[in-house]
This record gives sequence, C-alpha cells and structure tokens, in this order.
Amino acid sequence: MTAAPSPHIDRIVELTTDQLRARLAEALQVYVDAMGYPPSTAQQRAPMWSAHMMRAGWRCVAAFNDADELVGIGYGYLGVPGQWWHEQVFRGLLTVTPRAEAEQWMHDYFELTELHVRPDSQGGGLGETILRRLLDGAPGNTVLLSTPEGPTRAWKLYRRVGFGDVLRHYQFTGDPRPFAVLGRGLPLS
Repeated sequence: MTAAPSPHIDRIVELTTDQLRARLAEALQVYVDAMGYPPSTAQQRAPMWSAHMMRAGWRCVAAFNDADELVGIGYGYLGVPGQWWHEQVFRGLLTVTPRAEAEQWMHDYFELTELHVRPDSQGGGLGETILRRLLDGAPGNTVLLSTPEGPTRAWKLYRRVGFGDVLRHYQFTGDPRPFAVLGRGLPLS
C-alpha cells in the first residue's frame, strides 16, 4: 500500500491577531512538531504567544495546504528594552562587544521571534518563503533572531538570506542549550 500524497501548499498569508488566536492551538502544534518538543510545551507557550501579539510592530505570516491545515508559521515584532529577549541578548552582547556596538544592534530592530515549518513540509523552500514575506515591509532597520547552535535547515536558511553572527554560544536563562543570535539589515535584498 502506498502512502497518500502530502497536500500541497495552497496559500501563504499574513494573519491578523484574531486570525492567529483562532488557530493558535494548530500553530503551536506546528511549533512543537518542528522543534521536537513534548506536547505539553504548547500549553506553556500559548500565553507567551498571545502576549507577543500585543507588541508594537507585530506581524505574522502563515502557510496553509490545500486541506486548510496550517503547515508553517512565522511572526515577530519590534524589540525594545524591557522585553525578556531584548534584555537577555543585550546582557550577552555586553560581554563580547563594546557598549556602543551592543546598543547599535539593540536599537530599532525587528525580532524574528518564531519561524517553524511542519516536518512533513520542510525541505522545499517554504521556510524561506515565509521568512521573506514576513520581513518584506517589517519595521526596523535590522532583524535579529536566536536559534540553537548546530547544523540545521534553519542555519542554512539564515545564512542563505544573509544573516551573520551577532552573538554565539549564548545560554538564555532557563535553557541549557547554546544559542546563536544572528542579524542582518533590512530590507532583505
């Protein structure tokens, strides 16, 4: 018996906060599946994702297959002092760069907070399409993101679209894994 063919990508759209709230459980399942996290992670992350939707400059792009299943998601917002990620990265940068350089990176940037593609839809360029659509017209002079260290599809994608090292082998509070903070100017070429 042969497996049924995977549904094809039908549409890639920008979502409003209300549209993402209506499909938040599905979006979090994509996140959990893509990251290989335990299912309970979705419940833990739901309040955080909901809070992120209220931040200045928030925007979200999602991909759906022809069965109307969400298969990819990306979102971000303007990073500002006082936000957890901003404070963590700024503190890390101060350990390896002069204050003026750290302040330059942490000023007027779009934080690419989440970018995930369901495992059965990876490898065909969908992540890059979501990324480019999300960053097209994103506020800020630069874009920053963090990703676990290691040779992954995400790393290859970020390098391919011009992200460079900002901070390497950084450990965020509460996570034992080393992360890289990557950045580049906006707009994407």
